[in-house]
Amino acid sequence: MQSRVCFTLAALLMAGAAHAAPDACAIDVEGRPGKQFGPDHIVVPATCQAFTVRLIHTGKNSKEKAGHNWVLTKTEDIDAVMVDGIKAGAEHDFLAPGDARILAKTPMLGGGETATVTFPVSRLRAGQPYTYYCSFPAHAQHMRGTLVLQP
Repeated sequence: MQSRVCFTLAALLMAGAAHAAPDACAIDVEGRPGKQFGPDHIVVPATCQAFTVRLIHTGKNSKEKAGHNWVLTKTEDIDAVMVDGIKAGAEHDFLAPGDARILAKTPMLGGGETATVTFPVSRLRAGQPYTYYCSFPAHAQHMRGTLVLQP
């Protein structure tokens, strides 16, 4: 009887391993003073249906003075998205409204605030490089990270 229970338990554990654990499909990202993200590299399991990023602004400044957001684009699109975002201005969090090159984004946050974005993993392709960045003008060139879809 005990070996049957162990076998059943082992089979259930192996079946569960075929699907990503719920917390494997989510991550906390800190927007830190000094124009840094932590972590600066994210791996998204291909087994996730959706992926959630919770951005935590660990600084103390207002969003007008030193806001942070989290914006995901294909790496090849980031420069054009940034230029169009600067033109859009602060009222649009320095992101062009309706820009289809933006795969996911949070609103601009002030110190101590948090925001969450969930996006379908079907938007990502294995082997395609992605970059996330903060669109605040003084941060956009330096505050970046990479995201990959795990094959």
